[in-house]
Amino acid sequence: MKDLKYLAAFSIPLVCFLGLFFKGYWAWLTPVFSFVCIPILELIFPVDTNNLKPDESDTKLKQKLFDWLLYLNLPIVFGLLLYGLNIVSNQTLQTHEFVGLIFSIGIVLGVNGINVAHELGHRQTTNERFLGKALLLPSFYMHFYIEHNFGHHLHAATPEDPATARYNQSVYSFWFTSTIRQYFKAWKIQKNLLSNNNLSFFSVKNDMFWFVFFQMAYLTVVALLFGTTALIFASLTGVVGFILLETVNYIEHYGLLRLKTKSGRYERVKEIHSWNSNHVIGRIVLYELTRHSDHHYKSSKKYQVLDCHDESPQMPYGYPTSMVLAMIPPLWFRIMNKRVPKQMITS
Repeated sequence: MKDLKYLAAFSIPLVCFLGLFFKGYWAWLTPVFSFVCIPILELIFPVDTNNLKPDESDTKLKQKLFDWLLYLNLPIVFGLLLYGLNIVSNQTLQTHEFVGLIFSIGIVLGVNGINVAHELGHRQTTNERFLGKALLLPSFYMHFYIEHNFGHHLHAATPEDPATARYNQSVYSFWFTSTIRQYFKAWKIQKNLLSNNNLSFFSVKNDMFWFVFFQMAYLTVVALLFGTTALIFASLTGVVGFILLETVNYIEHYGLLRLKTKSGRYERVKEIHSWNSNHVIGRIVLYELTRHSDHHYKSSKKYQVLDCHDESPQMPYGYPTSMVLAMIPPLWFRIMNKRVPKQMITS
């Protein structure tokens, strides 16, 4: 029964459905649940630093349940998106309802879309990676697959990494620098990957071209089938989705830097180069993304067997709570700056 705890990850889509169904002020139920109720629950529930024993990990890796809990997000995410598009295109909504539904669907796209896509993007099978890319589509972040796997995991916690927030950088500044730099870096990585395989930049195997095509096709289909209002809705929900991702990126590596060795190269990525959180609710809702240190230590490791490393820098709160704190830069700096290792600040 313990394994079914990850069903709680579907609580956000569930409250989103309720918001879509009842509308009115219920349209804001998802943001309130995600950034008020969950943070409160994180403060109530105890921190769990326990790791699985080797035999327990082996057992969980053999259970397909954990994979299907990820796959199920695909019909849920696209089902809610289609439901939302149908509502905004056929019903007259008040401004507060329209905006509330944008944030509600956007949060689902970020949590159950991009976050799950991140997990699937590290899998070895083509089918799972395909599902991951599909989940990135409505947030216009398909390039994330390339930049994250071939860029971020190589350069994490260095100035070369767009997705590593600098010490004393606000989350609002980070949204712009990370979003823009990651996109252009994805093109650069794609060019290098093609060159290494003796392929032209204009090859049909240039995934970046396909990503642009599919994302533009998605918006075109929305406009043709649902109209202009739905097009605006789809565009803004996508923005909310990837802004949510960038906020998570911000807290995952904030202020942490790898030091350079005598050879001038950066030290290898260690457990100390990502912020870890063992707050139970955030761990479950985000499919253990909060054990980010172990993920970087071995990126192919599946979410259900990620470990806590004592040497990893620990966040005082869970990821959902930390995202709220990041929205208030002075408070964030006051809480987190003193936790950043001094040698990283002066490096």
